[in-house]
Amino acid sequence: MPDVLLLLIIILVVVIIWRGPKTLPMLGKAFGQGVKEARKEIDEIKTDATAGKDETKSDATAGKDETKSS
Repeated sequence: MPDVLLLLIIILVVVIIWRGPKTLPMLGKAFGQGVKEARKEIDEIKTDATAGKDETKSDATAGKDETKSS
């Protein structure tokens, strides 16, 4: 774990030197928007998956009810 932290710090220092401290807020904003979009897509996929399971369960119970009433 400390190795990962050290690596992130080194990358941050290199980015600051390479891009300059003035552009760092723009890079952070772009990264934050990317994370926000990724979370939004993941939530939509989870919602679709749970909705698909609910539909499958209701279809299965509806099929059982039809066979009982026949």
